[in-house]
Amino acid sequence: MADKTRILYLCTGNSCRSQMAEAWTNRLKGEHFEAYSAGVQPKRVDPRAIIAMAEVGIDISSQKSKDVDAFGNMEFDYVITLCDNARESCPYFPAKTKLIHRGFEDPPKLAETAGNEEEAMVPYRRIRDEIKAFVESLPEGLKAE
Repeated sequence: MADKTRILYLCTGNSCRSQMAEAWTNRLKGEHFEAYSAGVQPKRVDPRAIIAMAEVGIDISSQKSKDVDAFGNMEFDYVITLCDNARESCPYFPAKTKLIHRGFEDPPKLAETAGNEEEAMVPYRRIRDEIKAFVESLPEGLKAE
């Protein structure tokens, strides 16, 4: 079998959206894709992202946030930025790497005005499902906008 297509999902903190995208890709499309995630300013994985993914049977509780620089020696077929900040801060990748932007809203920011924990989880679930739909569209979803 040919080598798998390597994707790096890039977000600011590598705490939520990129973690979800990595997990969804490896779960749903692992036979064709090898997914990783990183951040331009990594922080810990968001506990609500862990809960949202656990609700659909995917355990990301042992995943760690990683700095994009940690992947400096790896080659990727695609780097997909999931937020505007990551797109603007995206480091240089070799010419063969295709850079794509697929922006998703930021669940932690959307949850800031929630009145309780159940309300706070609503945007996490919505973005989780939107990212799943994007991953399900692969490889067609990798075509330029």
